[in-house]
Amino acid sequence: MMSRLNLSMLAALGGLSLVPARFAPDPAPLRGFTAATSRVEREWESKFDAVPDPARMRANLELLSARPHHVGSPYDLQNAQWILAQYKSYGWDAHIETFDVLFPTPKERLVELVAPTHYKAKLQEPPVPGDPTSGQTAEQLPTYNAYSADGDVTGPLVFVNYGVPADYDELARHGISVKGAIVIAKYGGSWRGIKPKVAAEHGAIGCLIYSDPADDGYAGGSVFPKGPMRPSQGVQRGSVEDMPTYPGDPLTPGVGATKDAKRLPVSESPVLTKIPVLPISYGDAQPLLEAMGGPVAPSAWRGGLPITYRLGAGPARVHLVVKSNWDLKPIHDVIARLPGTSEADQWIIRGNHHDGWVNGAADPLSGQVAELEEARAMGELYKQGWRPKRTIIYAAWDGEEPGLLGSTEWAEEHAQELEQHAVAYINTDGNGRGFFHASGSHSLEAFVNEAEKDVTDPETHASVWKRAKAQEAVRAAESGRSAAGGPTSDIRIGALGSGSDYTPFLQHLGIASLNLGFGGEDQGGVYHSIYDDFYWYTHFSDTSFVYGRALAQTAGRMVMRLADADVLPFVYTNLAQTVQRYTSELEQLRDQRARQIDAENGAIRAGDFALASDPRDPTSAPALEVPPPQFNFAPLLNAVDTLNAAAVTFEKSYNSWLAAGDTATAALRGANEELLKSERDLTSPDGLPRRPWYKHLLYAPGFYTGYGVKTMPGAREAIEQGEWGDVNAQIARIADALRAEAALVNGAAATLHGGN
Repeated sequence: MMSRLNLSMLAALGGLSLVPARFAPDPAPLRGFTAATSRVEREWESKFDAVPDPARMRANLELLSARPHHVGSPYDLQNAQWILAQYKSYGWDAHIETFDVLFPTPKERLVELVAPTHYKAKLQEPPVPGDPTSGQTAEQLPTYNAYSADGDVTGPLVFVNYGVPADYDELARHGISVKGAIVIAKYGGSWRGIKPKVAAEHGAIGCLIYSDPADDGYAGGSVFPKGPMRPSQGVQRGSVEDMPTYPGDPLTPGVGATKDAKRLPVSESPVLTKIPVLPISYGDAQPLLEAMGGPVAPSAWRGGLPITYRLGAGPARVHLVVKSNWDLKPIHDVIARLPGTSEADQWIIRGNHHDGWVNGAADPLSGQVAELEEARAMGELYKQGWRPKRTIIYAAWDGEEPGLLGSTEWAEEHAQELEQHAVAYINTDGNGRGFFHASGSHSLEAFVNEAEKDVTDPETHASVWKRAKAQEAVRAAESGRSAAGGPTSDIRIGALGSGSDYTPFLQHLGIASLNLGFGGEDQGGVYHSIYDDFYWYTHFSDTSFVYGRALAQTAGRMVMRLADADVLPFVYTNLAQTVQRYTSELEQLRDQRARQIDAENGAIRAGDFALASDPRDPTSAPALEVPPPQFNFAPLLNAVDTLNAAAVTFEKSYNSWLAAGDTATAALRGANEELLKSERDLTSPDGLPRRPWYKHLLYAPGFYTGYGVKTMPGAREAIEQGEWGDVNAQIARIADALRAEAALVNGAAATLHGGN
């Protein structure tokens, strides 16, 4: 049933009629296609749309989520072999690639309150009556954080809110240090691996992370099994590998983790935590938090538990033990291929992982079953005579949950081939019910918008683009701001940080990438728990699997268009506009930091030492901070103008080609060979400061956000962290990359124009 909110959204924009015109003109040619080849493409897409089957997706989800299938488990391998058999039955050339990766599993876990009273945490999720797979306790991974350091520590407990750097600044204002303490942090606010990382930097000896019910529990609705939210003993497992430094196997940075790969000793890996860390439920967290003393926590820090939240330290003292088996485990990537014809040496890659922390129905298998239906549909078209121009590669990655292991090791092992052949990578990682969302390379922003317009939303029966556009308008109205652009303008896609398998393709190899999915109307709190299973998904998420079909139709359509296009469908005007916005944000950030430092220095001069003392040692005497100088943004501003002009030039050449309608010229092939490399020019072989694995100069996960993106990260993080001497150099690097991008775009324009 359509909700009132959905109806109001559709009414928000006057042009969003649900009733198609009786006599609509022929649609404009698809981007990258002539009028003639566009008609052929749409005919094949119409046949493709009819194939994805919700009933088949439901059956496949039930089978794949029937047992826990974490890395190294028997069912993980069994699922990989089953997926391989499916691809072969669809007519694809498929195989499994295996890598050997470090994957620690716990052998000892303990959290106990030892003062002022005693409480031993349960550290276990109970089975739920009526949910058959929640009781598979013998096969389930315990609740833990992979890649936590081993340790046996006891210390006073300090509440650090979300455990991000700004929270330690707030503690310093209260005169509280975490040196020698165990911190307890709420999930949220950053990626979980940032919390022990920052805690260790401030001298903590251990870290606990819990799901507060205000963020992930009964504050959002009824808890499972009555509702979709996290129950009191539900725990979020997850990796705490320092993925902002590099993802993948911790022992083989930059190279595939094959049997013969040279490995670092475990003690020398820079991405393992320095202190022990465990996740706990809010049921286990409450007795610990209740025992704490010290100042009352700031109002913004307080959660949903019926207690007084205090900062500590003391009188609560906690004993924490974490010990793991540090073994190598095999991971199994399923790689399937449909050969191209005239452009077979150009590759379109599509992926979704298949491993889960436990049964993993929502994350990741709801996306995996959609990907399988895309592959089945393309296999059906292939039998009917469809042949993609470019080679299509579909992947079911293993080991995503511990640290993007399968995708990273495969991308590192095949780096030279991918740099030469890969056009784009399209990722999904689970799927839900509601609104379509996309993030990724902004040269593909217009392409995404075009594809969205040709897929029907199952609930509103408008296009998924119209529904997303209506949501954009409603959100703008609710916040009191104007919607971006007009009612027909492109929806801006987000930038990609990290957290899924696009990372090695985009940010290490410079391959244009997208991350797609539906969601927003299936609120839930079973992420990385034993309750993320078939029972939960079919009761509280995409219960009829119609959004699984919509995802298959959307992602599959994008793959087909990229594979079949006469001209690769990149649009650089969108990229230039986005880069211009990022540049303005950098200029504003410099001014914000100047005002912030001026206020802090003023507080020191006024004697308010607590405001500006060192958060690592609140008793230290504060020093005046050097304000930011005026940075030289001119090279960046000029480079943005150069890129914008090149983008306009390319559009003129593209329109001339479109008018000519020629699809068989050498110039066309030459232009595509140049366009394939365009994302590469936004990377630097030297990588980012402190983390050279990340090479993209426009998008990266933040060093202290983890999943959250930092745009123009080299310059942005230098400003944020007060490294004034590095800012101009980072600005210059970005400007050089943008000028190289502009030169490539101009070259492709000239090549394309030369054929007409």
